[in-house]
Amino acid sequence: MRIYARQLYDHLPFLRRYARALTGSTELGDDLVTRSVEVAMMAPSHFRVAEGSRAALYALLHLLFDDEGEGRPVASPHPIERALAQLPETDRRLYLLSTLEGLSLTEAAQLLEIAPGEAAERLGRARDGVRAALTQRVMVVEDNPLLAMEIGSLVADMGHVVCGTATNEREAMELLESERPTLALVDVRLADGDSGVEIARHCRQTRALRTIFVTAFDGDLEEMDARHLGQIVRKPFTNEAIKAAISRAVFMPTPVPAG
Repeated sequence: MRIYARQLYDHLPFLRRYARALTGSTELGDDLVTRSVEVAMMAPSHFRVAEGSRAALYALLHLLFDDEGEGRPVASPHPIERALAQLPETDRRLYLLSTLEGLSLTEAAQLLEIAPGEAAERLGRARDGVRAALTQRVMVVEDNPLLAMEIGSLVADMGHVVCGTATNEREAMELLESERPTLALVDVRLADGDSGVEIARHCRQTRALRTIFVTAFDGDLEEMDARHLGQIVRKPFTNEAIKAAISRAVFMPTPVPAG
């Protein structure tokens, strides 16, 4: 039994990682692994504990998770987890097993009891669905038309969509209502004396919208107590800086609306 316990211990980091992704919760995932270990230790040969493959243990996690309820993850603020939660459950598990756990398509299909051809189709749809869910509708607020065009080109190169460009507060508010952006790239000092900070505050208060400030006047953010409203990319910016900020924003948890 001690030998089996040692072998099962080697599987624990992988089981915990998968269980946390499966349940959507660290606490629930660890509880699921604890119960799975207890069951596996009662029948170690049945669950192939001594083997290098963890497929039977993943199947046990599924069985216990489904047995206790709907077998769906808890709601999460993280974009990738929200995107996965929109998938049919079999597709979500197939995506996690292949992408997170590194199982081959054949192994994952066998574990989920579906044909390899069907698994390939499901995995393709799952990847397309996750990609679509993470694609951002970006509002660019910049009064310099050349810079606005440059930023828009970088956004498009990353596979996101520029839903509109504004040069002042009025145009930005109109875009917020009409185009429903999911991310805003905002200059601080705008035409007509308008402030990008006020736009960012409105985005946070009404939409919990993520903002990236693209500005040469980041000192204004300190003076206006606005650094918490978004990332800062300083002008003159590089393509890499813009793309890195957008990538971080895509995978950041949804901000809490301001009171």
